[in-house]
Amino acid sequence: MLKNPRGPQMKFVVKIMSLKSVRAQPRWEQTLTTVFPNVNFVDPNIYNEVLKRQNNAFLSIRFYHWLKSLNGFSLDPILCKEIFRRLVEANAAKAAESFLKETKFEPEPELLELYIECLGENGLVELAFDVFERLKIIGHCAPLQTWNSALSCALRTERLDIFWALYGDMMQHNVVPDIDTTGYLTRAFCIDNNAAKGYNLLRQVLENGHVPSKIVFNKLVAAFCKSGDYGKMSSVLHMMIAKNCSPDIYTYQEIINGLNKRKMRYEGFRVFNDLKCRGYFPDRVMYTTMIHGLCNNKWLGEARKVLFEMTQNGIVPNEYTYNAFINGLWRIGSIDEAEKFYKEMISKGYGESTISYNTMISGLCLNGKVDEARVLFEQMKEKGIATDAITYNSLMKGFSRNGKIAEGLYFFHELLNHGFEASTASFTILIERLCEAGRTEQAKMLWKDVLDRGMEAAVFSQNKIIVALGEQGCFQEGVAWLKAMIKNNMTPEKKTFERLIQCLCVSDRLDDALLVLDYMLQMGFSLEKCVCNSLVNKLCQDDSHTIESCLEETLQGNKCH
Repeated sequence: MLKNPRGPQMKFVVKIMSLKSVRAQPRWEQTLTTVFPNVNFVDPNIYNEVLKRQNNAFLSIRFYHWLKSLNGFSLDPILCKEIFRRLVEANAAKAAESFLKETKFEPEPELLELYIECLGENGLVELAFDVFERLKIIGHCAPLQTWNSALSCALRTERLDIFWALYGDMMQHNVVPDIDTTGYLTRAFCIDNNAAKGYNLLRQVLENGHVPSKIVFNKLVAAFCKSGDYGKMSSVLHMMIAKNCSPDIYTYQEIINGLNKRKMRYEGFRVFNDLKCRGYFPDRVMYTTMIHGLCNNKWLGEARKVLFEMTQNGIVPNEYTYNAFINGLWRIGSIDEAEKFYKEMISKGYGESTISYNTMISGLCLNGKVDEARVLFEQMKEKGIATDAITYNSLMKGFSRNGKIAEGLYFFHELLNHGFEASTASFTILIERLCEAGRTEQAKMLWKDVLDRGMEAAVFSQNKIIVALGEQGCFQEGVAWLKAMIKNNMTPEKKTFERLIQCLCVSDRLDDALLVLDYMLQMGFSLEKCVCNSLVNKLCQDDSHTIESCLEETLQGNKCH
């Protein structure tokens, strides 16, 4: 043991130990006591001096764990504070949390404030909230910066429950918000699908002479695009410009993407061209977004021009660009060109992915090439490329549409076995083809199977089953299915009512036909003239009904055209 722990010898030993042994030797814990046999490492003066010379949080915590293994070591508050501080400053949130649990150390409020910010940067919003609760217990109110850090973390992780709880506590502590806080509030309203409140808050902030960050404006623009409120979106843009916060490429990207998703692609294309006139240079994401929107609208000529412009500007198309364009080519039936671009995409190294295979499988099925689509599906399995709901729905829909019901059923069961949900279009086509083939019982079983699995069966598929039951003479069951739809607040199609009425008339079930007609009129539908004439002719032939009363019923309120 050193006789004078604060003397020159101790400082020399500590310096050599900290710089050479601890840093350079990978297993220094095994040799430290041998190299320095006279040093009492459990002396706080010694280990605190060592820690001062270590600027590495990992080595500090490692040194602490080594100290614990020595006889005579007792936990020192100064040591705990120093190690915890270093872990927090190094942004090692998990290690800091583990250290607190192990040592039961109670940091000072100021250190807890730094810990909250560290947790926030690591996305550990629940732990940050717990630390706030600890501060509340000891009666300490954190500064605004700490509150804002936690609010920002709650937003990034979209934990609005914690966000609003933190904000409520902040108000209880009478902490005055700043422009950053109001920005977080506005963004929270947008995530909460309450952009109108965010909009009103923004107007108040601007009236008070403050301008939030551009991200706040962009989030509001995105929210209003999502909800289709383009009046408010335009107002936010004017606010940005009026406050010298010029919209950037991300602002326009949100607008174009929102317009495309709302099928307002002409407006999206106009905004795209307008931003170029304003001197902005679209990036690959914006070009791809615009190509996707044009292709969905079947404007392949314009999409080609945008793709050409993109490459001329030195921007290389990526997997998403190629797939957006190829999907557009499939939609207009340009098979040869779609396959040409697919080969080009593969040559660029973009073909071996789920999205690329799905684009081709969907396009092939759409154009009746289901056998080629199945070959690609088998390739996916051989190459270990993941299939998803889009893969199975495309194949299920494609084979069913082409009358290959057995294959359609196979892919339907495979889809369910993998835990995916059938799309409305694919499920409806399968049910329709089963009903057309006279396999109505099987169609009913499939429909009920979907319900039993907790999935929402397509409303349209019920229409197909009702019509099929009527055409096969199962009138009582067909009417029962119709009643069940109406009872469950579902609206049958007009042609479902009309076809069922026609089937009932042909079979001289006039009472049931009038019952279905009554349901139809209550749902607000009008009766086509040909169906009305068919029903009246039948009533004329039946002595048990009065023609006048029938005409009065069907013509009431101009419901027969």
